[in-house]
Amino acid sequence: MRSIRAAAAGAVTLSLALAASACGGGSPTGGGSDGAPKTLTYWASNQGASVEIDKKVLQPELDKFEKRTGIEVKLEVVPWSDLLNRILTAATSGQGPDVLNIGNTWSASLQATGALLPWDAKNFDKIGGKDRFVDSALASTGAQGEDPAAVPLYSLAYALYYNKQMFADAGISEPPATWDDLVAAGKKLSADGKWGLGAEGSNPSENIHHAYVFVKQHGADFFTADGKADFTGAATVAAVKQYVDLMAKDKIIAPGNAEYAQNQSVSDFAKGKTAMLLWQTAAANLKSQGMAEDAYGIAPVPVQSGTPGTGAHVNSMVAGINLAVFKNTDNLTGATEFVKFMTGDEEQQILNKAYSSIPPVKAAQSDPAFNTPANAVLKDTLAKSAVALPQVAAESQFETAVGTAIKELFADAAAGRAVTTASVEAKLEKAQQQMPAE
Repeated sequence: MRSIRAAAAGAVTLSLALAASACGGGSPTGGGSDGAPKTLTYWASNQGASVEIDKKVLQPELDKFEKRTGIEVKLEVVPWSDLLNRILTAATSGQGPDVLNIGNTWSASLQATGALLPWDAKNFDKIGGKDRFVDSALASTGAQGEDPAAVPLYSLAYALYYNKQMFADAGISEPPATWDDLVAAGKKLSADGKWGLGAEGSNPSENIHHAYVFVKQHGADFFTADGKADFTGAATVAAVKQYVDLMAKDKIIAPGNAEYAQNQSVSDFAKGKTAMLLWQTAAANLKSQGMAEDAYGIAPVPVQSGTPGTGAHVNSMVAGINLAVFKNTDNLTGATEFVKFMTGDEEQQILNKAYSSIPPVKAAQSDPAFNTPANAVLKDTLAKSAVALPQVAAESQFETAVGTAIKELFADAAAGRAVTTASVEAKLEKAQQQMPAE
């Protein structure tokens, strides 16, 4: 999922409880219909540096689809801060768009509402088959053992972006491979009003993405094998503390980053205020802010020791955007045709180039644009060292509860309040109490 996400706090539990019964569908059987075959409504997520940039990217492609099919697509680009609430409200009321983008980490939660069209073998066959898609992207399309609730659209992975000149000026010859290396480099780089690393400390979902990687690197998880929340294990607490300590103890993240939630850390990096950035596929965003491509390097996100790989050497969550269809669409045929269009080889190359993401469609990755040294890091991460966030129905509540707990811990660090093992455990215990009852 893209980086400006703010998970919906109060609405999630209520919406999930109501949605399954509220989504009646566009036909007497509760499924879609073809009552409005000449129009589609499409909610796109904000992938570029602004909503207006997204409109400039998408509208020519939607016009192309209309010319080919005669179906007009009415586009709305929804900011990440509003998207989950908008989707949940639509699921509850049964009045939503025909087609929409969802953050892939929400797939299982939205699947549980019953509002989204299941992508069974028959539906996948209509868009060219399930085997066209990369396995890691398919892993974040819904609960294991169930038909996917969405189809992969853009694949993203976290990487470490570093300012080459700032590294050279500090006498650092290569990007850090471990967290100890990163902290040591960050301390050299944090001087004269500049800082070693940027963060979005006030963004719950961004917090979750990083914390989940740390937790996996500690050999733990936020959920048990049977899907029950388990936020207070010793390894989990230690992992979350290690992440927050980058500000609280190591002091390589500026205290002001505790208030960041809208890409400010990307802007700071582009302006040379910070030397390192942990981000999802940032090239297009940095270019739009005037940072030359040769001014920064891209390396894998650090691990505890050794090199990125499977198991405890995971260094990214499987990030990305999925394309879903509301089950009660009144243009089921057109919606399916639109998904086929957007996930076709040609469109996958066009759109993923525009957003500096990686196509989740195998054939589209053959384009030379996706085989640059920078993209090689992202592709290698997705193939070898990324893991899907928990595909459980309560995932969106998890993002909100734990992400907010980490936000509060960053606020403590920024204010000079001690971040201790006990205080981290207390925050995580409070977050676990906010999860829905089994």
